[in-house]
Amino acid sequence: MKAEILKEIKNYDTIILHRHVRPDPDAYGSQCGLAEILKVSFPEKKIYAVGEEDESLHYMKRLDEIPDGTYKGALVIVCDTANEERISDNRYKLGNKLIKIDHHPNEDPYGDLVWVDTSASSTSEMIYEFYLFGKDHGLKINDEAARLLFAGIVGDTGRFLYPSTTEKTFLYAGELIHYNFSRTELFNSMYDMSENLIRLNGYVLQNFEITKGGVGKMVLDQNILQKYDVKPSEASLLVSTLGTVKGLKAWVFFIEEDEVIRTRLRSKGPVINGVARKYNGGGHPLAAGASIYSWNDVDNVVRDLEKACQSYE
Repeated sequence: MKAEILKEIKNYDTIILHRHVRPDPDAYGSQCGLAEILKVSFPEKKIYAVGEEDESLHYMKRLDEIPDGTYKGALVIVCDTANEERISDNRYKLGNKLIKIDHHPNEDPYGDLVWVDTSASSTSEMIYEFYLFGKDHGLKINDEAARLLFAGIVGDTGRFLYPSTTEKTFLYAGELIHYNFSRTELFNSMYDMSENLIRLNGYVLQNFEITKGGVGKMVLDQNILQKYDVKPSEASLLVSTLGTVKGLKAWVFFIEEDEVIRTRLRSKGPVINGVARKYNGGGHPLAAGASIYSWNDVDNVVRDLEKACQSYE
């Protein structure tokens, strides 16, 4: 599949890269990292990375703004996006050919070419692997691409703490740090938190609940978010906070955002992406997201998580 993707890249003069809505470092890292690789490898081509920007990720890259006409005859590559409806900027349909590159379970195999590797820690890891495959066939990498891919790997592995981290992950990260970028500066940008978010984190630690079945629950409604002056997207950064609680098997954050309640699920072992799929979502076996539209569904989600924990025992 890597050979087929490289062949298509060489066939097109215009290549436009997309990723998912509400992006994280791996979304930006894979999308913009691949864009940088293609720019340095094929300077004669027109390469664009598009989608709605997230201010918290400006330290990684600023995205391109292009007119609809740019898509005419273009190759479109979507990175790190499991479901077609989550692609940021629906103009991806205007291109001539569509490629999907992702590490989430392939429940929605959209696109003309699909490369999915669920064993990869991140899509950024896959993009570096793509470079390694193609470096003898015209692909080059620069310091900026290395910085972006390293950030994506670090972000999706929780600084190499998550079970998705493999020997290959460490190998690739070890190779990427030989490029010229400041890891200290990058980590400061990735993990510095505002005072408001730190204080909200204190609220989380004081108020989370644990059921008898070992499921953690945290509710952050608009009243709490407004009290601490924190955006829903910022509050989502705190989901991993409960990962060090002894005895916790899985946990869920309910974060109110406009008309939807974002439901962030995490696990120390029980498979929870089936629960996410039941509630308009999906994701990895141990890290998934969903959406509910009524507070009445909170207890249902928690009960389903408890069932997942019981079947794991």
